[in-house]
Amino acid sequence: MDLLFKEIRHSPLLWMLVFVPLVLAAEAIAPSAHTVLFVLAILAIVPLAALLSHATESVAAKTGDAIGGLLNATLGNLTELIIAVAALQAGEYLLVKASIAGAIVTNSLFMLGASFLLGGLRHHVQDYNRAGGRLYSGLLLMATIALLAPAAVADLDLARGELVTQKLSAGLAILLIAAYALGLVFSLVTHKELFAAEDRAETEGAPWPLGLAVGTLLGVTVLVALVSEIFVSSVQKAGETLGMSQAFVGFIIVALVGAAAEMAVAFSAARKNRLDMSVSIALGSASQIALFVAPVLVLLSYVIGPHPMDLQFWPGAVTMVMISAVTASFITNSGRSAWFVGALLLFIYAIFAMTLYVLPPRA
Repeated sequence: MDLLFKEIRHSPLLWMLVFVPLVLAAEAIAPSAHTVLFVLAILAIVPLAALLSHATESVAAKTGDAIGGLLNATLGNLTELIIAVAALQAGEYLLVKASIAGAIVTNSLFMLGASFLLGGLRHHVQDYNRAGGRLYSGLLLMATIALLAPAAVADLDLARGELVTQKLSAGLAILLIAAYALGLVFSLVTHKELFAAEDRAETEGAPWPLGLAVGTLLGVTVLVALVSEIFVSSVQKAGETLGMSQAFVGFIIVALVGAAAEMAVAFSAARKNRLDMSVSIALGSASQIALFVAPVLVLLSYVIGPHPMDLQFWPGAVTMVMISAVTASFITNSGRSAWFVGALLLFIYAIFAMTLYVLPPRA
């Protein structure tokens, strides 16, 4: 426990953990203060995500590359998954789909672009392993094609179209998880030498003992679940009060909050000229969400949702995800980056954010 307290004392981001008891107390005292609960929940989720990320890295460091990679794959986006599960139980399917699409776009444009920009401001030109970028971009592009299929069937206006879309979505979910598993085997087992980074020796510090890491992981997961439930229950009313549509909240706010810890690591690595790590975090997280989180949520909806969820996204979301996947594939093909490349990615993300922000609050 001394290591945990030491980490909290020396990390300003973790000082925000004070908002966790505050939001839990506020929910008990004033459950109708939706805007206050919404803001406090966001402030509480950010440090919890950072703590969750640190615990996950420590567990992965103790279990070896293969199992560690699998842990990072399944737990790296745990914050987004918990928020989405809470929304799924509440029947807020628009928020779930917006958070899925938003996380993909945020990771592949905002996180990657900001990493290129911050790294490029310190280093004139940066190189990174193209193999990782190509793999993640290819997986992301395949997942985007899978998102287009339900929309194509829906446009045919078939009899019992909703049932057809649900069956297709369930089949696609299984297919995407299988592709994700094969991608892990390819990158961690059969061709792992292609994805080795040249500068992996530098570390931020010694990992925690396995017992502390697992205990922290379990405890923080419970807290994230509690805070996420408050966040989901207050998001709709708070969004209307603040003039934000549900699509904007899910696409931008939830995605940025859920990826806060990963962004901190990616940005720090880019500044240290460890761009392999930044690209792996940004595009790896995006492909995880598209190929693992989204399909798992579809399958979970049959168990915990009011009714099964499909993969039919509104056309604007699919378009943004497709543009993000194609852009990431094009940008990472060279294996080199400079600050202006990052600026261009951030401008594309800003265009998407502005487009969603002008939607009416109930959209």
